[in-house]
Amino acid sequence: MIRAPAEPRFLMDRPRLRVGQAITPEQFDELSDEQLERLVPKAHREFFPGKDACADGCFYLHDGTVWSFYKGGFLDD
Repeated sequence: MIRAPAEPRFLMDRPRLRVGQAITPEQFDELSDEQLERLVPKAHREFFPGKDACADGCFYLHDGTVWSFYKGGFLDD
């Protein structure tokens, strides 16, 4: 029987993050750029500048709209 590798303990303690899910400022600080990018819808991932360029958990898209990790969506919605 082949087993999948076990996930590290710290990943098992937190719920799985999904696209469009709101996160807390603490989670934002803990997650890597790659993990944060997975929270952004695929159509907008190319505009994610990286964690260091996100002021207050937000970033701007090419059309001027703002994506918020804390809201899990666009600020204008």
